[in-house]
Amino acid sequence: MTTKSKTHLEEIAIGMSAKDRETMVDSLNGLLADLTVLYIKARNYHWNVEGTHFFSLHAEFEKLYTALSNDIDLVAERARALGGIAAGTMAQYLELATLKEASGVPIATAMVSELSDDVERIVSNLRQKVGEADDAHDFGTADFFTGLMEAYEKTAWMLRSYVR
Repeated sequence: MTTKSKTHLEEIAIGMSAKDRETMVDSLNGLLADLTVLYIKARNYHWNVEGTHFFSLHAEFEKLYTALSNDIDLVAERARALGGIAAGTMAQYLELATLKEASGVPIATAMVSELSDDVERIVSNLRQKVGEADDAHDFGTADFFTGLMEAYEKTAWMLRSYVR
């Protein structure tokens, strides 16, 4: 999925093999896809939430998609820093993502529950990606993944706390 030729990947002398960087770019693109699917879902729910918790959920969904927007940019830039191409189309995102798009507009509590499940999946995926980055001797990306994992663990906890 890197879509960059191996020649381009080999041109970068940052102490990692082209193969390891390609592996990491693929991993980053998988994360980019999941974060983008989650971003679209949070936007959808922000626009369409109704009910007694409208004001609080509308604001929380906005906080979530705003944070996701920032993280999406950081993930894409990390892929570029390693010499790869960041996925950038909806078709690519849907092909690479482990998360599924929202189907319709659920009730408010189901929105929070779905977002909670998705964030927990991202945390689980990030935990695995940290190990993959370590194996590739890409300690910068491992650190990057760890920081994201910690942030999303807090987000998952907060979302879970709402629906329990």
